[in-house]
Amino acid sequence: MRKVTVEIVLSPEMKKAGAPIMDYIESIRVLEVLKIDFEKGIKAFVAELKSKEGYGLDDFRKQKNMEILNVLKTEGNKYTCIIKGHVPMEFRKLMREFDLDLIWDAPMFLSGEKVVFSAIGDQKNIKKFLEAIKLVGIAKNISFKKGAFKEHDLLSCLTDKQREIVIQAMKNGYYDYPKKINSEDLSKKVGVSKATLLEHLRKAEGRLLKNLLVGY
Repeated sequence: MRKVTVEIVLSPEMKKAGAPIMDYIESIRVLEVLKIDFEKGIKAFVAELKSKEGYGLDDFRKQKNMEILNVLKTEGNKYTCIIKGHVPMEFRKLMREFDLDLIWDAPMFLSGEKVVFSAIGDQKNIKKFLEAIKLVGIAKNISFKKGAFKEHDLLSCLTDKQREIVIQAMKNGYYDYPKKINSEDLSKKVGVSKATLLEHLRKAEGRLLKNLLVGY
């Protein structure tokens, strides 16, 4: 597994699509990717918003494709928030080109001048990712390193096996509604018994919730 971080020069079309939000937001720095549903065009993440002078969260809330679910921290013109985004219908097909066997990771960054994305995966899927970037712009300043879960990653609270099973459950649609795969078929895919699979999932979900809701 390798991690790739790439800076992207967006095409004029993609710059135009993101222009409204950049009228009052100086930058968006993603701290944690919570969910990306390529089929439905939904993304959820923890991010630090930095507003331009004279603007604030109320201006961001005017965006019809972005919803602030919770404000975790406010510091001057910086706001750490849980955000849910909806990709416009005209870009759903384009978004599905990035539906690869990858783990989306920080750093992710968006400003009027720069866009940065990071992903963890094998060589085959990273290559597909870099090819898909050509649909939205030009890749530059590409860096690679060994893929690893850092201490601040939410998944770092899980054992290796729990993390593997949770990731496979998510990727194969176990948590979708309706489910795209049942527990028996998922257990065969990951090579454990159904009882073992369910035990790993139960413990992993408990750990994730405890870490996500710490302080509440």
